[in-house]
Amino acid sequence: MSGKVAFIVALVLVIAACAPVVPRWRQEARLVYDRVRLDGVDRVFPTEYRTLEDAMLKGDKSANSGNTADAERQYLLVLDKGKRLETEFAAEQQRRAEAARLRADAEKRERERKAAQLAEQIRLAKAREEAEAAAEAAEVARKKAEKARQQREKPLPAYHTVKRGESLPQIASRQDVYNEANLWPLIYRANRDQISDTRHIWPGQVLRIPRNVSREDIQEARRFAQTKPLH
Repeated sequence: MSGKVAFIVALVLVIAACAPVVPRWRQEARLVYDRVRLDGVDRVFPTEYRTLEDAMLKGDKSANSGNTADAERQYLLVLDKGKRLETEFAAEQQRRAEAARLRADAEKRERERKAAQLAEQIRLAKAREEAEAAAEAAEVARKKAEKARQQREKPLPAYHTVKRGESLPQIASRQDVYNEANLWPLIYRANRDQISDTRHIWPGQVLRIPRNVSREDIQEARRFAQTKPLH
């Protein structure tokens, strides 16, 4: 019985001795390699990634051919390069994120600057329009004031020559006479010597226009015109 046990033990030892030796760093190297590949490091560091991939392939090839020592060297190289790539990749990702943030900030500031510039242009344009409108209004007011001054300074006529179709109210309403139709009695009273009928005056008649009239005269003329309107 003991002889059979010894035989089985010896057989197991022989089989174990003939079985291929699994490199110590193969699994860990594979984990690092897969992690780097899945993270997309090849898109950022293509040359370094190819070097890592070559080392992994060489390690697997050496392991499959039984060259454990060379396989271990390749797997250790994968571990070293892979971890360095992960560190550099994380730093690069952070750098790119920071660069993107800075670009976004710069674009935002530029948009704000342009918006402020546009707002200022609109404000200035509105201010110019308001200033121009104010200047135009001031010029209109100045011209009106000048016209009124000239009219005040212009001597009013003391006589008026009747034109065809004119009546006493029409003459009184003229701006250079009284500018009010109801003051026609003033003209009538100053020209009774040549006006027998207030409804009939003749072309060519030269009528006196009284200028030195009192407030009472004006009020009396208005009352008279209202009681005896000329229509």
